[in-house]
Amino acid sequence: MSIKTDYNHTIYASYIGYITQAVVNNFVPLLFLTFSRQFGLSLDKIALITSVNFAVQLAVDLISAKFIDKIGYRVSAVLAHILSALGLAGLAVLPDMMKNSYAGILASVVLYAVGGGLLEVLISPIVEACPTEKKEAAMSLLHSFYCWGHVGVVLVSTLFFRLFGIENWRILAALWAVIPIINVFYFSQVPLYSITQDREPVPVRKLFGNRLFWLFMVLMVCAGASEQAMSQWASAFAEAALGVSKTVGDLAGPCTFAVLMGTARLLYGKFGEKLALKKAMTICALLCMVSYLTATLTKSPAAGLIGCGICGFSVGIFWPGTFSLAASGIKGAGTAMFAFMALAGDAGCSAGPALVGFVSGAAGDNLKTGLLAAIVFPVMILIGSLCLKRGEERQQARGE
Repeated sequence: MSIKTDYNHTIYASYIGYITQAVVNNFVPLLFLTFSRQFGLSLDKIALITSVNFAVQLAVDLISAKFIDKIGYRVSAVLAHILSALGLAGLAVLPDMMKNSYAGILASVVLYAVGGGLLEVLISPIVEACPTEKKEAAMSLLHSFYCWGHVGVVLVSTLFFRLFGIENWRILAALWAVIPIINVFYFSQVPLYSITQDREPVPVRKLFGNRLFWLFMVLMVCAGASEQAMSQWASAFAEAALGVSKTVGDLAGPCTFAVLMGTARLLYGKFGEKLALKKAMTICALLCMVSYLTATLTKSPAAGLIGCGICGFSVGIFWPGTFSLAASGIKGAGTAMFAFMALAGDAGCSAGPALVGFVSGAAGDNLKTGLLAAIVFPVMILIGSLCLKRGEERQQARGE
């Protein structure tokens, strides 16, 4: 079949879209120390780079609910990839072109953050709208490509720096920009479908009045928080457990976390029809609680690292699973619902690590105490999943 008529090409382009987002979010953090040395940046300025990235993405999540349906998925998807490419390529030139190198870095970050924010809102409803039979499996498989992208960014970048030297990071930034450039042309050709299936989308005001919508919003906050509260400290766990270098620590920590998270999504994408999503969410919430307890209550560094790995596997389906449950539970919600859920997920990605840091500081910089406090997030997912399952059982009892 032709690219213009085969929806499988739409799904493939969406996979590349999530790889693009993984590049956008995970490449620059590998250069923080390099930026600090090369441009004389203080740690607070370095920290602001991440803050700007996610703040812009949060703003895009909020604003896009109003305009994406008006300008269409294709224009929005192409624009997202163009901005992502410009931001990544800008890293290679703007810091040296501008008098203030830091301003050049931030300008590049803002460009690719707008692109990344759009991708986060767009890709899930685009795949959800495709005429696939196994929606939940397709969504889980889709989100696994963010994990593989994350792993690829770390591995390829580490290999590049080893072979060609970290001083050539500008070349690598330009090379990473090739991925979204390719997808600009891909997304301009593939067929795109409407998430509302020719129905009028549910008005935002009505969406806000739906109690089920707010339950899904809470689940999204907890999904992002459960994931990031642990993954932000994965490298530290790896270094403490194995006594290895920073490079190996990054590979053993964040890489292992991302690999196992992607593996969980891949497995559910392949075999998800054998396990109901609500039941899978419940099991994974319990497993996530075990992972936090293992990481924080054991005195063995190796066991702490195992807990970190288990966490990566357990959180795998939280984010895509909640998207799928919301899409099937609130018919005709349209892009607005996905935009607000992306906003909630990003808020959770900020709230999880923040809670760990706050509690750790209050406990005398005891990181294990901070991580133990984060168990509240999988507990909330467990409660929410049970509520959804009970609601489904009540509907079946009423014959709805």
